[in-house]
Amino acid sequence: VQNGQIIYERYQGMAQKAKKIEMTQDTPLHIASVSKVLTATAVLILVDAGKLELDQKVNTILTDFPYPDITVKMLLNHRSGLTNYAYYADRKEIWDRDKPLRNQDILDLFVKNKTPLDRPADRSFAYCNTNYAMLALIIEKLTGLKYPQAMNRMIFKPLKMTNTFVMDYDKDRKKVIPSYKGNGVEIGMDFLDAVYGDKNIYATPRDLMKFDMARYNPNYLNADLLKQAYVGYSYEHKGEKNYGLGIRMIEWVTGQHFYFHNGWWHGNTSSYVNLKKEKVMILALSNKFSKKPYMIRKLAPLFGDYPFKKEKEDPLE
Repeated sequence: VQNGQIIYERYQGMAQKAKKIEMTQDTPLHIASVSKVLTATAVLILVDAGKLELDQKVNTILTDFPYPDITVKMLLNHRSGLTNYAYYADRKEIWDRDKPLRNQDILDLFVKNKTPLDRPADRSFAYCNTNYAMLALIIEKLTGLKYPQAMNRMIFKPLKMTNTFVMDYDKDRKKVIPSYKGNGVEIGMDFLDAVYGDKNIYATPRDLMKFDMARYNPNYLNADLLKQAYVGYSYEHKGEKNYGLGIRMIEWVTGQHFYFHNGWWHGNTSSYVNLKKEKVMILALSNKFSKKPYMIRKLAPLFGDYPFKKEKEDPLE
């Protein structure tokens, strides 16, 4: 997609094998960690509205949050030092895996168990889904709405993203499009599937095109504020890869910047590429596990000077 115009789109395969439902342009798929781009945008909208500040301490919003040094920005750019809830709660002495884990449960466990940080706040970058689970709680606290309803009000409805929603574990888990292993075996949900903010948005490419274009519109989101999202915040390790506020980036020494976010949850894989200079979005979503969506970056040189060379694989999310 360039300047909101579709250059190429293709849908193939089965959305739901058992019912023989084919994939179409209106089939919402789990976009996995690409959800973080939308969660970060919602936080920036709240900052723009004066509801919070990026450098505000999280415990001034979530008053029982037990880590006084962590700011909202550290959640956004993965510099908080929080432990990953997916591994933390996957121990029977911590959580009963027969019960769905929810965002508030994560915070309650940290408080109850006096869980230490994995590393001091703001010392280094460490990609962690817990950061965005906490951002969802902040969105809920400041809007007075549950995260699915808040996202609908701030992003999905204004942008007419009619096929996009946050999965409600209790209401939707048996209705949504399932995901599959690479061999085609359906993957069931587990106790981690009730957590949102880091994942659990279902969307279509055409809806995400609307979202992508809205981020260029200063009437939708303050342009100076959005610039802060596209700044790298982690330079303690040498290299071209960095992370902004809900967006990954490659910063070449020759000056070019490439922005993207990948996702992986169960059999769902996703990749969102945002070529800001050329106003191009490249997107691939799959509900059958495959690394092919991550290869769409190879299309970037068709639109601009992006000096990709053979390199090690990027993180799956």
